[in-house]
Amino acid sequence: MSPLFRRKAAPGDRLVTLVRKPGCHLCDDAQEVVERVCEDLGVPWERKDISEDRDLYDTYWEQIPVVLVDGRQHTFWRVDEDRLRRELAG
Repeated sequence: MSPLFRRKAAPGDRLVTLVRKPGCHLCDDAQEVVERVCEDLGVPWERKDISEDRDLYDTYWEQIPVVLVDGRQHTFWRVDEDRLRRELAG
């Protein structure tokens, strides 16, 4: 199938990853948005802590919180709820 005509993934087939660290108020805010959007749309999500993963730390330490959608960076620092909804619905 041509990449131009990729089938739209079902919500349950998507994955949102929140990369965060303890004691980060922006991370707490981001998690609230991710939880709400994912629950509303039926999209699974996971939380990863950069203090427990050296590769994530090396990649994202200046940008946390970081939101990945299906393994690709969607946003960092502040999560725009409407933008995340569009990405997951699209």
